Amino acid sequence: FSDLRGFTRITDTAPEQVIPLLNDYSDAIVSAIHENGGDVLKLIGDGTLAIFTGDNRANACGAALSAAIAARAGIVELNRQRVADGKPITDMYLGLHVGEVFYGNVGSRERLDFTVVGPAVNEASRIAAMCRSVDQPVLMSSAFADVDDMRRRLVSVGRYALRGVARPQELFTLDPNAPA
Repeated sequence: FSDLRGFTRITDTAPEQVIPLLNDYSDAIVSAIHENGGDVLKLIGDGTLAIFTGDNRANACGAALSAAIAARAGIVELNRQRVADGKPITDMYLGLHVGEVFYGNVGSRERLDFTVVGPAVNEASRIAAMCRSVDQPVLMSSAFADVDDMRRRLVSVGRYALRGVARPQELFTLDPNAPA
């Protein structure tokens, strides 16, 4: 899950900029996801839901982490361009989690939408929301960190209760001192 920082403020202070801003940021985020083998399932206002599937969880998690890093770099470059053009800027929050999901078309006879649902989706959303509280742009679950050798690139930011999730969970972010 990803979300834009301060989006409500931008909609209140520069409403004419909302659609162009969403398009610019979505382009940077969606491109990073697609370039790393992910699939974007939803653009929800200023949020994005993407999945990285595969028989090998290590490959899927590695691709998701690469997409997160690429998206962050894309946002930095986009912000440089937008500042030069005198346009409002923002940043992105991102939550990564790994788990089983149910997928399929959900809706009614008049409107169907392909999506994923389940506890793993809910946790990913809650992890992204925690970015604000712990002042980190990217957070990952312990389940994500425990895949293969992912932990060598991460650092713990502590244990947190996630809304609607039974047990507190240790969350991780990118270790700035870790090897690439």
